[in-house]
This record gives sequence, structure tokens and C-alpha cells, in this order.
Amino acid sequence: MMYVKYPLSLRNVEDLLAERGIDICHETVRFCWNRFGPMFAAEIRRKRVDRMRAYTHWRWHLDEVFVKINGEKHYLWRAVDHEGEVLEVFATKTRDKGAALKFLKKMMKRHGKPRAIVTDKLRSYGAAMKEIGNADVQETGRWLNNRAENSHQPFRRRERAMLRFRRRHTLQKFSSVHASVHNHFNHERHLVSRDIYKARRSAALAEWQAVMG
Repeated sequence: MMYVKYPLSLRNVEDLLAERGIDICHETVRFCWNRFGPMFAAEIRRKRVDRMRAYTHWRWHLDEVFVKINGEKHYLWRAVDHEGEVLEVFATKTRDKGAALKFLKKMMKRHGKPRAIVTDKLRSYGAAMKEIGNADVQETGRWLNNRAENSHQPFRRRERAMLRFRRRHTLQKFSSVHASVHNHFNHERHLVSRDIYKARRSAALAEWQAVMG
């Protein structure tokens, strides 16, 4: 959890654990998140999706950012809901109609259909949504998509700590795990009192311990 949640390097985690009397190699940290991170993230995502299916999705915000892998541009697509929770991340080599269509179909298969979809003015969104048949719910405009653009910031901080990615598969794997962990421990502490925040944090930690078994 420490390596995924905080912008730390593998050796940072090794040193922090050493201060607590736990002597492990940084490669052990790498192995643990590679082996168990996706399993824990999938369980957290499954529970959250099951709860969210009981409610109508009011609005999605979609955005994409470029990520350099070995000097080549790749794109990380991201969808968040109207409260800022990350719904899906998807790594592709292009940002054309085909990539946008695949991303939208993946979203709708897991989360259903929203009442509105906010995007930037990238033409790939409009072309993909026209083919699906929901172009009437698309919204574009200045500042409308700030929620999706701001949601990239935690990932960007994490990317810098990792000194970027070397394979697209690793980008997809880590961004999915990072999104699930971020959702789980994101309690909007700037909007609630400290007592409420502490209660939510304790509940999240208890659920995390239950998932880890």
C-alpha cells in the first residue's frame, strides 16, 4: 500500500520499512506490488462498482494525457464521475476514434450509461460517441472538464517518483492499481471536519485489512 499510495521510490519504501525493523530488499517491494497489487485493487474495485450500480450515474468526465515510454508517446485515458472518483483508466498508443471507442465501450460495460459525458474538444470523442449512438449526451466547454484534468495530478506525482514507465503493460497495470487505491483512501478531507475524516480513514483502513486477509 505504501508504494502505491504515496509518491515513493522502491528504495524509499525499503528505508522506511527498515526504520520499523523490517529488513527487505527493494526488489521484494517490486515483487509484492506486482503480484498482489492487482488482486487487492480488483477486489476493492468490484465492491465499489457493485455499490455504485444501485445509483444512476449523473455525469462522467473523460480526459487523456500523454505518457512517454522509451521516448514514444502513449496516451492514458481517464474517466471520473461527478464527485471526482476515478472510474476507469486505459492506456493506448493512439488517441484516435478506435481508441476512444474501445475506452467508451469498456466504461459502459462496467458502469452502465450516464446522463451526461463531459469531454474536451478532441474529435475522437465525438466520432466514437456518434457510432455508439449517445452523441446527444456529450458536453464540451471551457473549464467544464477541470475535474478530469485535476484527477491526473496524483498519478503525475507518482509517475515522477517512479522515473516514468518502460512498457505500456506496466503503465496500464500500475495506473489501474493506483486509481483503485486512491479512490479507497480519498476522503475529501478538505470538505469535512477532522472527526468525520478520522472515522472515514479508520473505516478505509479496516476494509483494506479485510481485503488483505
